[in-house]
Amino acid sequence: MKISLQNVLRLGSLLMVLLVTQAPVSFAAEGDLKLGVQTWTLRNLNFDQVVEFSVKHKIKYLEVIGNHMDPKAPLEETARKKAILDKNGLVAYSFGVAGTSLNKAEDRKLFEFAKYMGIKVIIIEPGDYKALDHIEELVKEYDIKVAIHNHGIKSNYGNPAVVRNLLQHRDQRIGVCLDTGWITSARFDAAAVYKEYKGRVYDIHLKDKKVHATENGDVATDTFIGEGSANLKGLFKVLKESGYSGVLAIETDNDLKDPTEHMTKAIKFVAENKP
Repeated sequence: MKISLQNVLRLGSLLMVLLVTQAPVSFAAEGDLKLGVQTWTLRNLNFDQVVEFSVKHKIKYLEVIGNHMDPKAPLEETARKKAILDKNGLVAYSFGVAGTSLNKAEDRKLFEFAKYMGIKVIIIEPGDYKALDHIEELVKEYDIKVAIHNHGIKSNYGNPAVVRNLLQHRDQRIGVCLDTGWITSARFDAAAVYKEYKGRVYDIHLKDKKVHATENGDVATDTFIGEGSANLKGLFKVLKESGYSGVLAIETDNDLKDPTEHMTKAIKFVAENKP
């Protein structure tokens, strides 16, 4: 069946009528830092549970993963989920870490999804640097930012110097998603790295890891925000000084059945330590 814009609008209107009316959620005051959640943290929850969890903890901004919203899903499913987010006052501000390919037509689907959702930045980590060529073309066409995510030092983008070199001659809308846990695991200072990117950080994964030196090299393990080795207080300071307008998406790589404690401790740490 062909899906027209008119049909989509009708579907959206119908869904809004069918959804149970409720009072708007009163979200926590943001101050100068916008807190969100990377839904990888909530990967053991389904979409409806993610919504319920976010509302309960007054987290407005969601960076969604494919488990919760699939860019290749039927438009009806995407419209249904968008209506639920809208009803609950939640914003899917980003998607990622998104899989990319060397096929421009395939990656275009990701940008079409982002456009429909109103997503302003897509988080990527291309397996092949060549993909950045057609991704840059899509960035220009859709006027949607992409941010390159870093994993450990052995990953393609684990060394900030490599990433800065890749960005040097690229469109300004191609930037960085700074994962504070992974950058710390590579023995870099998150605050210093942020400054070195000179305004090209468009998203932040707020994560903490304890890093220990062993005979076989460094070992990094996820922990509660503020209890690891990441220089988060220093990062908050430079974020305020630079006027960072993006989101800090709370995240952990720990496989949590119940992420409540991690979320509440993270919110408390930010509230007590932001400038």
